Amino acid sequence: MYLLGYDIGSSSVKASLVDAQSGKCVASAFYPKTEAAIIAVKPGWAEQEPSSWWENLKLATADILGASGADPKDIKAIGISYQMHGLVCVDKDMNVLRPSIIWCDSRAVPYGQKAFDALGQERCLSHLLNSPGNFTASKLAWVKENEPELYAKIHKIMLPGDYIALKLTGEVCTTVSGLSEGILWDFAEDAPAQMLLDHYGIDRALLPDMKPTFSEQGRVTAAAARELGLAEGIPVTYRAGDQPNNALSLNVFNPGEIASTAGTSGVVYGVLGDVNYDPQSRVNTFAHVNHTSEQTRLGVLLCINGTGILNSWMKRNIAPEGLSYPEMNELAAQAPIGSEGVSIMPFGNGAERMLGNKETGCSVHGVNFNVHGRQHLVRAAQEGIVFSFKYGIEIMEQMGMNVSRIHAGHANMFLSPIFRDTLAGVTGAVIELYDTDGSVGAAKGAGIGAGVYKDNTEAFSTLERLAVVEPVDTEAYKEAYEVWKSRL
Repeated sequence: MYLLGYDIGSSSVKASLVDAQSGKCVASAFYPKTEAAIIAVKPGWAEQEPSSWWENLKLATADILGASGADPKDIKAIGISYQMHGLVCVDKDMNVLRPSIIWCDSRAVPYGQKAFDALGQERCLSHLLNSPGNFTASKLAWVKENEPELYAKIHKIMLPGDYIALKLTGEVCTTVSGLSEGILWDFAEDAPAQMLLDHYGIDRALLPDMKPTFSEQGRVTAAAARELGLAEGIPVTYRAGDQPNNALSLNVFNPGEIASTAGTSGVVYGVLGDVNYDPQSRVNTFAHVNHTSEQTRLGVLLCINGTGILNSWMKRNIAPEGLSYPEMNELAAQAPIGSEGVSIMPFGNGAERMLGNKETGCSVHGVNFNVHGRQHLVRAAQEGIVFSFKYGIEIMEQMGMNVSRIHAGHANMFLSPIFRDTLAGVTGAVIELYDTDGSVGAAKGAGIGAGVYKDNTEAFSTLERLAVVEPVDTEAYKEAYEVWKSRL
């Protein structure tokens, strides 16, 4: 028995086939093999053709079926993870009306800010838990004002994952988690965000019907089965945005648990058990995959732009030429905790939301020409990245989150012992490193939704934990963090 997971990213579409009993991925593939094109008609715009996601999904599906030799009739359920905050518009015949405005498109920023000012900060945050910002609702407001003839043809709007589910099943639906990521869910009213829809003059009828995150959301049609080489009638039983799904992939479901990634940019995604928000709106808050009216589970999302990009900059410009990343870590280990007073602010990759959308740039503090060398700078860079994570975690703690455990994939900055040890030491949290990815997580989410697994504990009982990092030298790390923070 197999479970099929899709991860619809802006760079590629990945498919994974998972053996439901062993929990092991038996085949995976992604397309395109080079980074997917993003249409940028104007500066700050970013669009993709939804049809390209479907074409790449077909190619990836063909690869995994061929590589695994699996009988499509043995696939019991399908799960979908997808790039968040995008906008797909379809007419009454389910034809796409325009390219999707995707997550990194910034044209809707002034629309969201105007709504935030007009509705009032306290009202927005207490109901939506976020500023309307540059999210799906504001993107639709842009279409309404700038493309009125096209807007008049819209029958339904969807997120990227909703569109893929439509192509698979012919059903138009979404989830509470999906609506919340578009800032289309009112947590105070436990209903779609009518106050924001009214402000934008958007008819609620444009929103898809809602279904639980873990539930049957449609079945593969005969037409889709022919295109994909799948069996007709396979149920789609799970969908979620990429960050909530990343947390699910790492078995992060409960208050106080955190899922983190640290690639070019970094994400700290923590689960909160009570409805709350940051009064300064320095983080985003969405419904987590297991949020219900009866059980509050919110995903608090912090994105830090300056993460692995700082470490790679150090490799190109500071480390001796030809030094590998593991060798850089060995060089950094020659400096003590706190880098003997050197602090680096890793904010050189654009405006940082947790700093009030300020673009401060990267800065280096405390260098003594008679004391410090490359090793101090390389270590201070990694420590600075970790300390920015800690700064964001403090915002989460102010919202009522008790951070005790951090789950992460064994990849990118988490391959560095200094990075891992510093994060454990400064937060006091246990770090668990796992071997997983988004498409595998989506497959297991489908298993929960289809009843193959009774709950997440059973679904992720076979999740391979590669390492556990316990906090040590906590006082030394916390002292170094206070020095860093004083220079912020």
